[in-house]
Amino acid sequence: MLYDAIRDLPILSPHGHTLPDWFAEDRAFSDPADLLIVPDHYVFRMLYSQGVPLEELGIGVDPERRDPRAIFRHLANRWHLFLGTPSRGWTEHTLREVFAIGETLGPDTADVIYDQIDAALRQPDFRPAALLARFNIEVLATTDAALDDLSPHAAFAQTGHATRIVPTFRPDALLDPTAVGWTTAMAQLGELTGEDCAMMTGWRAALAARRQHFINHGATATDHAIEALETEWLDDKTAQELLDNCLTGRADTAEKRRLYNHMLIEMAQMSVEDGLVMQIHAGSARGTNLALTKRFGPDKGADIPLRQNWVRGADALLNRVGNDPRLTIIAFTLDESVYSRELAPMAGHWPALRLGPPWWFHDSPKGIQRYLDSVVETAGYWNLAGFNDDTRALMSIPARHDMWRRAVAAHLEEQVAARKFGMDDAVQVAEWLAVGAARAAYRL
Repeated sequence: MLYDAIRDLPILSPHGHTLPDWFAEDRAFSDPADLLIVPDHYVFRMLYSQGVPLEELGIGVDPERRDPRAIFRHLANRWHLFLGTPSRGWTEHTLREVFAIGETLGPDTADVIYDQIDAALRQPDFRPAALLARFNIEVLATTDAALDDLSPHAAFAQTGHATRIVPTFRPDALLDPTAVGWTTAMAQLGELTGEDCAMMTGWRAALAARRQHFINHGATATDHAIEALETEWLDDKTAQELLDNCLTGRADTAEKRRLYNHMLIEMAQMSVEDGLVMQIHAGSARGTNLALTKRFGPDKGADIPLRQNWVRGADALLNRVGNDPRLTIIAFTLDESVYSRELAPMAGHWPALRLGPPWWFHDSPKGIQRYLDSVVETAGYWNLAGFNDDTRALMSIPARHDMWRRAVAAHLEEQVAARKFGMDDAVQVAEWLAVGAARAAYRL
């Protein structure tokens, strides 16, 4: 089977949201609930949809006041809700392969399984650094705010661990004038870099300095989370006028968006110069449950996919830098309808563009199948960026990569059976999609 040829290849995780402090401090995870439920919006959003208050799942609650066993029971008592979802597959893989638990999770086994996980977490081989080695993770990227000092990355690098943990530069809070706290963040950027961020020249220089700080700590990529992708190139005079208006509170929403749309191209131009790969994650309406966002903050399971127009949205950016082979842009979308209509044809033309894997709601066996069926005939395999797990849950990383590799193997076996190409080619493509594409796209 093709799967056997790739199942044990090292894991490259070039985009995710695990916390660098876990690895720098290498402390034991506190309990099964904090490990598997509290940080995973895939899990708690389903429970919330069935009437479980987020507080009862430990969300927004002081860790000292949580009842982790009660939180775990909520999951076990409602485990049937996850039938048919990838979250169930990832969790079962974790229980079986990581913790060697044979029982099926449910109301009658909740406490037994909780105790087994809790006992394991007290062992040295279940600490974060040991798990990196056990999972055969070659590279793990975190996602970090542009003003972060990256001291956890520096501390972990000093340990000599075989896994490379690299930061990812996420500057949205500094680029988007509609972001909460933008003016404060801009002031902090100026103080940190010694640049006058009220001037376009100073703002550019300050951002370039922060990018270099990330590069010095091993970063190979930036990340931009965009609700609706739009780009526009502005001359310096217009950009400065918009910056003035945004900083003084005179700009309306449209003006703020114009400045942000311009700054995305500025980021792409910087990537041409400094080599950072540019990731664009477009199409998520963030925090649509306003009551939850107000009470608990962002990333609480109420982000919903939106339609995108990549052809028009990326037009100004690509026509300015998309022909430059020094640039790599990795495109992610939550709008599956654009894969065959827009993104695959675009990636099959623009030298700078690569397609990221199915993202978020479509990171599933069927989602991967739909993705490959939609893009390969137009973009081919070598314009794909491979796989990344995009997870906050460390324990799910091997499960997610295993799911991708199984789906890739099934797809390629169908291609061979249809006589599209032979098994030798299929093995080459399988290895490319499992490891090689991510290594190349992210310059790892």
